[in-house]
Amino acid sequence: MLTTGKVLLAVANERNFAVPAFNISDYAMFNGIVDISEEKNAPLFIGIHPDEVRHIGVDVIAAMTQRAHRSSVPIAIHWDHGATYQEMLTAIRIGFTSVMIDASMQSFEENIALSRKVADTAHAVGLSVEAELGTIGKTDGEAEDGSDAIIYTDPADAVTFVRETGVDSLAVAIGTYHGIYPKTLKPELKLDLLKEIKDRVRIPLVLHGGSGNPDEEIAQSVKLGINKINISSDIKLAYHMKMREVLADEGLREPLSIQPPCIDAMKAVAGQKIDLFEAAGKASLY
Repeated sequence: MLTTGKVLLAVANERNFAVPAFNISDYAMFNGIVDISEEKNAPLFIGIHPDEVRHIGVDVIAAMTQRAHRSSVPIAIHWDHGATYQEMLTAIRIGFTSVMIDASMQSFEENIALSRKVADTAHAVGLSVEAELGTIGKTDGEAEDGSDAIIYTDPADAVTFVRETGVDSLAVAIGTYHGIYPKTLKPELKLDLLKEIKDRVRIPLVLHGGSGNPDEEIAQSVKLGINKINISSDIKLAYHMKMREVLADEGLREPLSIQPPCIDAMKAVAGQKIDLFEAAGKASLY
């Protein structure tokens, strides 16, 4: 069931749900996320950004693709927040089936040029491409790359961008931040802006940095056209908070004693997200 992001999102766009994209940073997390997706019969993006690729090593990707081939649910292995054309070539070479080029910090013209170059290359070998327009915020040093200030996606620019680049999906900036929200920062999505963008571009839209937003807002964003939602901080927080608790027992040293309860804690959070995104049971549509 290894597939591309374009295949996953075409169905989600038609049937009005969002495919979860869970960022993983070790193989135990990967297995746990695939397990909960299979239990929920939900399609899945495995998201891995450059820092995570450096951490787990490129050779692990082959094992992930083999597990995806054996899975009962469709899975895309997705390079998240790639910054350069060379990174995209690496992703294609080592087995990713979906890539994101994020040139959102560059000028509009530079973003179009790089995104179009990546799309032309990836499409030539049958892979799908996500790009980003506007900037998504960043809460702290542990969060994925983002901006100190949100620049909201302009609907007219989105029309031009999609037409000029040919990307398969678009990450939009509608008020989210990467990372865990501090108490001083109130998350709030501009749902009217989302609706206008979707009405004008029609392609699958992606939400990054939704960890701290209220469930009601996330659910409404799905109804208004978000078809992929990236989740990283929430599942890592659950995983490592449980690990800190387990490691209070200083007699434990074997990963098989330490990691399973951490995976279970992560799976509980991931399962709730799958339900929230209305992805449970949707693997049967593929």
